[in-house]
Amino acid sequence: MLRQVADGVLIHGSEFCQSNAVVVQGEAGVLLIDPGVQGHEMACLANDLRELGQPVVAGFSTHPHWDHLLWHARLGAAPRYGTAPRYGTARCAAAVRARLSDAGAKARIAGLIPPDIAEQVPLDLLGLITGLPAETARIPWDGPEIRIVEHQAHAPGHAALLIEERGVLVAGDMLSDVLIPMLDLNSTGDPVEHYLAALRLLEGAAGDVDVLVPGHGSIGRAGQVRVRIDQDRAYVHVLRDVRVPSDPRVGPPATYGKEWLPGVHERQLQHLAQRSASGGTPG
Repeated sequence: MLRQVADGVLIHGSEFCQSNAVVVQGEAGVLLIDPGVQGHEMACLANDLRELGQPVVAGFSTHPHWDHLLWHARLGAAPRYGTAPRYGTARCAAAVRARLSDAGAKARIAGLIPPDIAEQVPLDLLGLITGLPAETARIPWDGPEIRIVEHQAHAPGHAALLIEERGVLVAGDMLSDVLIPMLDLNSTGDPVEHYLAALRLLEGAAGDVDVLVPGHGSIGRAGQVRVRIDQDRAYVHVLRDVRVPSDPRVGPPATYGKEWLPGVHERQLQHLAQRSASGGTPG
């Protein structure tokens, strides 16, 4: 079910990892950001939009991870536009092309999907995105201006989206209240510095933000944006300095992900330690 979080901005939640699809209303239809995970959820979203008389005129994937690259055929057709274009940053699209370049790619991705939902995740339209020209500052569409805040934290070509006139920051897989920062451990640069640099960018973009929409987790209001940025920065400092985390997302009283998030934290620590021992190159 669609839920309005700001004027002309709605979200549709997924059961998987508390994922948020974001709908932004424009003149002729909607922009759909990270549309969802399970097929029945995306079909429900398509029904909701049809009832509102709001076709999908464009899509956007915030980054090149499988759960942000999915699509449903019922979301694709839009009057006046033909097939709705699906965008990502140039780096994001390049990463997608590389990962899907061989015949076994979808089988490998299917192996990453939790078994309990694997049959519910449609992969036929996976990753069919168009890279915007490098350094593109705004999404090209007939709706409110949406600024692209690109960085290299979490994944190549990751983009947060700032809908300035609506006071909304769509953060992608950052600034979550349930997930710890997950670094791009395959980065050719310093993944810790990439993450800290991205947080500085988000901090600079969030001055007038009233609503924060993370890729996973609950919606944050104005007073929580700074709190989440500070919390993510503190956690990344813990990784950098190899300290014991006091982050509630990875230790008591955590409830979400308590079975697997501590393992993610330990793997990140181990990878960074190995990287440091090998002179800073990926392990």
